[in-house]
Amino acid sequence: MTPVNTSPKRIALSIVVPLYNEEANVETLYQRLKAVVDKMGVSYEFVFVNDGSRDRTLALVQELSRQDSHVRYIDLSRNFGHQIAVTAGLDHTVGDAVVIIDADLQDPPELIAPLYEKLQTGYEVVYAKRLSRPGENVAKLMTAKLFYRILASITNVSIPVDTGDFRIISRKVVEALKLMPEQNKFLRGQISWIGFRQTFVEYDRAQRAGGETGYTYSKMLRLAIDGITAFSDFPLKLASLSGFVVSGIAFLVMLYTLYSRFITHNYQPGWASLMISILFLGGVQLIAIGIIGEYIGRLSTNVRQRPLYLIADTNIQE
Repeated sequence: MTPVNTSPKRIALSIVVPLYNEEANVETLYQRLKAVVDKMGVSYEFVFVNDGSRDRTLALVQELSRQDSHVRYIDLSRNFGHQIAVTAGLDHTVGDAVVIIDADLQDPPELIAPLYEKLQTGYEVVYAKRLSRPGENVAKLMTAKLFYRILASITNVSIPVDTGDFRIISRKVVEALKLMPEQNKFLRGQISWIGFRQTFVEYDRAQRAGGETGYTYSKMLRLAIDGITAFSDFPLKLASLSGFVVSGIAFLVMLYTLYSRFITHNYQPGWASLMISILFLGGVQLIAIGIIGEYIGRLSTNVRQRPLYLIADTNIQE
């Protein structure tokens, strides 16, 4: 039976690490994290969240927990996604300050010390802002850059651009996040919505140390949709605006048709204009229905009130 580690009532720093098929990076990440916090001289805990990995990630983390009492782990019952895995980790931290960092080592653990120092100057959130992103293809860089700027322009929440989830937050922010139980999580948006004093530390992102990224283009698209629908009703307004525009065009076409038929008598019946009109109107209607469906689907998911995640195994005692 897995031994149970009892977390202290309060410590200085918790570090949450979501894991999905990261067996190539777990040991290196742990060593670098431990070197950082030992040098900082603060009480700490590592909270590793296994998000349905299919490799030896969980076994490696369990071995680390037997060697080091600071290592806590949460094994989710299946793959719930990155944002939910981070949420599970946040829910089980006890630190006065909490760091969120991925396991791929693109975000350097050594930056935790400057983040922590900045937090101690009176801020509640200090996020890491990327200056460069080597090793990523042009398409991913351009789509990420475009997404952040579109999101910033259509939401009433100031979400910082060129940032991920790598940041440090205070206990006050963690408790505020627990009051936001929506299923379609977009944590960086939620943290911005919470407010309080926020700032950033700039850094150059490294290439992925090992393994393959779990963030495919489809998952990135889903995260983008979650971010937009969670913090903006602009798509609904766009659907309504499109309806007015199409109605205006249809009205002008109707006037032109009546003019041609009864005034100039230069009216040539044909199916081309009719088909174009039907396809154009049908396309706009389907887009509008799809946008509305996205919002209704999210409402339906939250109304069911299912738990965000289920835990298969953990060494954290409630």
